[in-house]
Amino acid sequence: MGRARRLGVLGWPVAHSRSPQIQNAALAASGLDGWRYQLLPVPPALLGEIVPALPAAGFAGANVTIPHKQAALRLATDVTPAARAIGAANTLVFGAGGLIHADNTDAPALVAALPFGVAGRSALVLGAGGSARAAVWALLDAGAARVSVLNRTHERAVELCSALGGTPVSSPAAADLLVNCTAVGLDGSDPFGRLPLTADALFDYGCVVDLVYTDRGTRLIEAARERGIPAVDGLELLVGQGALSFERFTGLAAPLDAMRAAVGMAAGCGAVAGGAMRGDPGAGRASG
Repeated sequence: MGRARRLGVLGWPVAHSRSPQIQNAALAASGLDGWRYQLLPVPPALLGEIVPALPAAGFAGANVTIPHKQAALRLATDVTPAARAIGAANTLVFGAGGLIHADNTDAPALVAALPFGVAGRSALVLGAGGSARAAVWALLDAGAARVSVLNRTHERAVELCSALGGTPVSSPAAADLLVNCTAVGLDGSDPFGRLPLTADALFDYGCVVDLVYTDRGTRLIEAARERGIPAVDGLELLVGQGALSFERFTGLAAPLDAMRAAVGMAAGCGAVAGGAMRGDPGAGRASG
């Protein structure tokens, strides 16, 4: 279907990315046999040279990961309001005449993955980097009543909230949603010595989200599910943002089940795997 096109993910390093598995499965399931998705390892010093040259090499678009999300935004000729507000882009779509359209699909993927609506809810976001910016913007844009930001360097939380909204805090407090936007747990180690809460403190939250993903899942997600708390892991978020990027690249609906299967996830899995029905944010909380 359609002429051969190329897609990829820009990062440095990028060898660890699961995006090629996910996106190539989606391309195959959609009948786009002439398309392929590849790793694009590009050092920061060369990003400004490489990105404008991609369309001539047959690229229809590219995802963007660390450390390029902010720089990619600056290279764009057309930017969505979400990407501009967040200050980072994870999806570039190339058009005629040198057009580079930048979007951020991390934000809507987070909201879509939750087991309950965000409007009127409260959230605690851990971290103050680029992913935390996307999370805070997404939650506030979706109508969250209160979004608190806790970061090891408090000044960075203050800076983030000054730019996007939310409240910088110095200690964790109960909320409907806990979102870990730090890299803690990426190495597979127990996170509770480095995160500002204990495993049993997870009872203070109606849902736990961990942006980190590993082949076997993170200890934070495992601890939440052991306690019957709904949890959304980083792979589900990766698939979610990748599905939105796929639709922008191709104009086709994303084959979610094929994308999940590519990384060993069951069809239709997601936040409800933690034990609560969609729409019940209180499940798994301690009484009182």
